[in-house]
Amino acid sequence: MCGIAGLVSKSPVNQELFDALTMLQHRGQDAAGIITADGDRLHLRKENGLVRDVFHADEHMNKLRGLMGIGHVRYPTAGCATSAEAQPFYTNMPFGISLAHNGNLTNTEELKQALFEEDRRHINTESDSEVLLNVFAHELMQQNTLRLTPEDIFAAVARVHRRVRGAYAVVAMITGYGIVGFRDPYGIRPAVVGRRDGPHGPDFLIASESVALDALGFTVLGDIEPGEAVIVTEDGRLFRQQCAAKPMYSPCIFEYVYLARPDSMMNNISVHKARLRMGVKLAEKIQRIWPDHDIDVVIPIPDTSRVPASELAQVLGVPYREGYIKNRYIGRTFIMPGQAQRKKSVRQKLNPVDVEFRGKNVLLVDDSIVRGTTSKEIIQMARDAGARKVYFASAAPPVRYPNVYGIDMPTTAELVAHGRTEEELCTLLGADRLVFQDLEDLIDAVKHKHANIERFDCSVFTGEYVTQDVDAKYLNQLELFRNDAAKETRKAGASGTLDLQNAA
Repeated sequence: MCGIAGLVSKSPVNQELFDALTMLQHRGQDAAGIITADGDRLHLRKENGLVRDVFHADEHMNKLRGLMGIGHVRYPTAGCATSAEAQPFYTNMPFGISLAHNGNLTNTEELKQALFEEDRRHINTESDSEVLLNVFAHELMQQNTLRLTPEDIFAAVARVHRRVRGAYAVVAMITGYGIVGFRDPYGIRPAVVGRRDGPHGPDFLIASESVALDALGFTVLGDIEPGEAVIVTEDGRLFRQQCAAKPMYSPCIFEYVYLARPDSMMNNISVHKARLRMGVKLAEKIQRIWPDHDIDVVIPIPDTSRVPASELAQVLGVPYREGYIKNRYIGRTFIMPGQAQRKKSVRQKLNPVDVEFRGKNVLLVDDSIVRGTTSKEIIQMARDAGARKVYFASAAPPVRYPNVYGIDMPTTAELVAHGRTEEELCTLLGADRLVFQDLEDLIDAVKHKHANIERFDCSVFTGEYVTQDVDAKYLNQLELFRNDAAKETRKAGASGTLDLQNAA
């Protein structure tokens, strides 16, 4: 789970890339990075931390000179959590290429071996994003030209699609040429492109979500389609082409449940409206299976569940109340590394308003239940605040399977719903009643009238992976590599601000 941005402008890009990454901060709190091109000179700053903490005006921002650049915010699902793994990554050959990536590759080890044995390329980190960079760089070199054309780049992206499996939304900067954005043939992770006209010509921005474009005054031209590549040259020309043989629109449905900001348009779907419809569908299920409910009040778990909870309350005809006050200075507990830190952060993050709970039958609404840490703590907090009964509803089905496409829910042992019935989950979490959204209702709520999406990746709910290359062996290896204990052992790192001169 990461955020990417790439900007070609007629004015310096450092501040606007900073602003774009700030708008995408919800997609990754672990590290941030920006690389800019000032002619043939590159300027790079990346480090662990939030965007506001990584980039300081005099020390860093003033050194990120140039009219073209890419940026990244990271939560690591592959590699380690050090600043050495922060993006963007860079390789000198050919041309000088920088790359930022959102997603996760599923054939990383196979690609590493091929890069070493056949392509004669060395990988410096454990990050699959560096692998992807080197595959792209090799395929550009295979075009055997010193003067790139859009056709050369489209051909290279097409070869990347043939070699690489998994999820990838990418922005890459080719020194002296421009910026390239492309998505995997399934479009699992989001990417959108926009244009802003100015007195000296058009600027173009590629980003993970449309909110970054909105904040900077760009008009959305549309999503980058699955398998498509978009090229923006330094002089402001835009080229687009489908580069995959058999693209199939299959975006991750969990983006709409939790990851994306509600004010984003993603794959031509309003995230806000999708969440409204989730609330309606969940209310209709409660009316269907529990017509004589005794719910006194509906209370959301801030922030993501506010929208579906308010619509659910309206359909049920039950008062909606804000019962938990959120500490804005605590990050999203779902993506915090380490179970102990996540559990501790729940109580620091939320505090109940006792008067909304005391003596009432309360229905708590959350977007999903993943590890169960937050849900269990919040239910107990409601009881401690005086609730007579505590019911719990999830706007998504039970998350029973690991995500392999770039979201940090990699191990079955960390998923509270894996191998448990809903009745067992209700007991474990300490609720008086537990209601999950049906998968068919979730799909209908998100897709609505947008028939261009052929299917969604629902693997976290079903265990069916759209790339069709994920088996039990892969999941077992992933669990050993990515559990919390394994991540802790890989903490070490390096960072800094670098000038990469004469890279082209």
